Amino acid sequence: MHRSIGLMLAGVFLAFTSKTPGTRAEVNTTTAGPGSGPASVVSLGPTAPSSYQTTPSASGPAAAQDVAAVLAAARGVSPLICAFAAQAVWGGGWGGWYDAPSSPVASEMTARVRDLEREKFGATEVRLLMDSLASADPCVRELSVRLLGRQRDEMVVTGLVERLTARAPELREVAALGLGFVEPKTAVDPLIRALRDATPGVRANSAWALGRIDDGRALRPLMDLLRDEEARVREAAAIAVGRIDSLSSVEALIRVVREDASPNVRRSAAWALGQLEARSAVDVLIAVLRQDADARVREMAAWALGSIETQTAAPGLIGALRRDSSDAVRETAAWALGNVGDRTAVDILGDAVRSDKSARVRATAAWALGQLDPKDAPRGLIEGLTDQDDDVRLKSAWALGQIGDSSAVTAIRGALRTEKSDRARKAQIRALLRSGGRSEAILTDLLKSNDPEVREAAVRGLAGSNSFNPWPWPWPRPRPTP
Repeated sequence: MHRSIGLMLAGVFLAFTSKTPGTRAEVNTTTAGPGSGPASVVSLGPTAPSSYQTTPSASGPAAAQDVAAVLAAARGVSPLICAFAAQAVWGGGWGGWYDAPSSPVASEMTARVRDLEREKFGATEVRLLMDSLASADPCVRELSVRLLGRQRDEMVVTGLVERLTARAPELREVAALGLGFVEPKTAVDPLIRALRDATPGVRANSAWALGRIDDGRALRPLMDLLRDEEARVREAAAIAVGRIDSLSSVEALIRVVREDASPNVRRSAAWALGQLEARSAVDVLIAVLRQDADARVREMAAWALGSIETQTAAPGLIGALRRDSSDAVRETAAWALGNVGDRTAVDILGDAVRSDKSARVRATAAWALGQLDPKDAPRGLIEGLTDQDDDVRLKSAWALGQIGDSSAVTAIRGALRTEKSDRARKAQIRALLRSGGRSEAILTDLLKSNDPEVREAAVRGLAGSNSFNPWPWPWPRPRPTP
């Protein structure tokens, strides 16, 4: 997931810097998360509009086109810009790209990027960046506002607030975006006034910024914006309302998730209801999960129900896991069932591990069974030990270790003899020992293994549960964000 997001960012970044006359770089992108601004201040080439449209992530031919577009846009850009784009593909920090001894981009460029991120700008640099917010080049505006967003001082805040009332709508839009990065409480009142701006991008970015600042004074104006004529403004307002911890907005969000014409807005309202853990919205979210025509809205409704963590959501989630046509909806429903803690879902989850067509659904269903920790392991979970997918086998073994059902010992031993994945094999040893497989014959087999990792895992298991953690915790993938 992080790799695909980085690839998208790098493609967009490089598209900005491609200066070939008459060309246009197009990159398919995924929907931005709550940490990104709703109204972009950039375009994908000389002929693109000031805000680009996003499409769902793709695989196969579409993904190949994305890769080709990134590589085409990369040709001829400066080393410094290339270093920024490379950072988007592979982030910095420990284990990142900064410590690579010899990369195609000169090492001095990577050092300059690192220093630029760490240093505090002086007054001269701040003035240059502020002036650059008015540039006709969208890439210059984008870089300027993001660099300013790293520096949270009074000079930056004052400059951005002043530009909220500039004559040019592009400058007002980028100023609101910058205030969202900086998150100053002193900007709440100017941003509330900007919610009435004639330009939709200014209203959307101001709503997004107010959500990040998280000040209760903005709640009522943001709720009023849920009826804005522009879908992207309503979407930004719904996300912002979800960030402000008050149940007084629940009724308005319920209306939006039921009635709004835009799937993106309904999806954001569902996210907000989950973020607020609005128990009064459970029945509505179940209805959305069953009936909404858009799979991404149904997926978010399932996420919201899992976040609210009430067992009354279980029947609706079980129905989605059984019948929804979307792999993403079924997977999120399985995750939510593990989160709400209703053991009536055990058999349904076991069936999903055994027979769902999607490996990701099977793996998440196995994880959910480990979360529920039933007394007996369902047959489908045991069959997951021999699934063709490595992750399904890993999560099935982990779940069996959580459950500790002695009737699974024979199946675990059989799976261990043929397992090729190191991580799954370690999980199977853990499951075996936790399920009572500590007979002399079993322990002798493990300790005499030719594989040193098997011997190490067996010793760790014998040392006790607190000593046994020889592989990364098998979390499911991150849940959807608006």
